[in-house]
Amino acid sequence: MSEISEDYNNLMPDLVSTIRENYQHVLDQIATAARQSGRDPNDIRLVVVTKSQPLEVVQAAIEAGARVLGENYPEEASTKIQSLAEQTGVEWHMIGHVQSRKARLVADHFALLHSLDSLKLAQRLDRFAAERKRVLPVLLEFNVGGEESKAGWDASDESRWEALFPEISSISELPHLRVQGLMTMPPLEINPQEARRYFQHLRELRDRLASQFPQAEWRELSMGTSGDYAVAVEEGATLVRVGTAIVGARKYSQNG
Repeated sequence: MSEISEDYNNLMPDLVSTIRENYQHVLDQIATAARQSGRDPNDIRLVVVTKSQPLEVVQAAIEAGARVLGENYPEEASTKIQSLAEQTGVEWHMIGHVQSRKARLVADHFALLHSLDSLKLAQRLDRFAAERKRVLPVLLEFNVGGEESKAGWDASDESRWEALFPEISSISELPHLRVQGLMTMPPLEINPQEARRYFQHLRELRDRLASQFPQAEWRELSMGTSGDYAVAVEEGATLVRVGTAIVGARKYSQNG
């Protein structure tokens, strides 16, 4: 795959071409992994992660064919969304940790939140979604590796899963949120094959929750990034979050 040119302002056509090439490569890899595991490639959606990327790169990704974009910082993302308001057919996902005070931005601007990690945040999102007269689809984030630095409910020990049920039950009853599945990030700096067991762990948790709470949908598994998305697809991912492999290294020009 090609590397992204730093001079994106002057080389926009080249940037679009490079991102399109990378985007198609990732789609091809997803399709291969899906078929090898007996899945339909159409059941997996590719989220192009544009966090900390300048607006020009986001625009180029859209022109290259990206239709689902993932952002980590609500303020940065809302600025991008408003600047690209004329773009049709683009779906924005919030994939990063959300502070409670940023909940309104998420309820206002995003089609799906991947990283719901507390009942407190869920209640605030529900209130803001109600004000917008909408139902916000959400995924529950679980920390399957038990890392203290990671957000999400600790699901590393299967024997403690049942203790999570009361909060999950409360969230599933909120009228302006719709739980659609789970998200995780395996421990950093492990190879894709080592990540496999964490993806399997999340799928098993999803199946347990689907049995316990049949009123929710649970169809989505958001897992897999640039280094391990093919393995994640083999283990059941329906959403993969790929940034660097498509749009290049992040620029860290903004925060929000």
